[in-house]
Amino acid sequence: MKAAAVVGPNAILQTAAALEAQGGRALAARIFDAAGLALRLDDPPCEMVPQGEAAALLRALHATLAPETARRVAGEAGRRTGEYILAHRIPGPVRFMLRIMPARFAGPALMGAVARHAWTFAGSGTVSCETRPRVALVIGDNPLAVDGCDWHCAVFETLFRRLVHPRARVDHPMCCARGNGLCRFEVDTGV
Repeated sequence: MKAAAVVGPNAILQTAAALEAQGGRALAARIFDAAGLALRLDDPPCEMVPQGEAAALLRALHATLAPETARRVAGEAGRRTGEYILAHRIPGPVRFMLRIMPARFAGPALMGAVARHAWTFAGSGTVSCETRPRVALVIGDNPLAVDGCDWHCAVFETLFRRLVHPRARVDHPMCCARGNGLCRFEVDTGV
């Protein structure tokens, strides 16, 4: 029997924090309940979680909140996830090297590292990266896709702004949630 696909717990942990920052514990409880994850709010995960739980939470944001609020909360959760990754998952010497490298070299290097660790945010999705003509990450059959993929965009934008160029921007021209077979995240590295 094949094991269920998992993703990192930050999709849940940081969404809880973003919801509480947006509207307090009551808002977080309402969204977690709508996602069928009420117990996760009181007993947060400390290891990998089934991708279905993270997907249900991201979908519940959009099903329960006004569109702009859902996008803002998902983006804040993604930003917080990116900050967590910077603080706890990327070694200091690597952060230093990426920051001093020219963006045309740092962008592809960072994207390669992101793709190598894609299991933490792509679960059962297939991942590839491109470095020319633009740095891009492609997730086929993205299990966490919701229209706009604000969480993913914010994670990637946070990493690229802090490590490659402060004006880096992530565009999301293709999305599984919009009927495409893949999610494409293109990074304008600001140069």
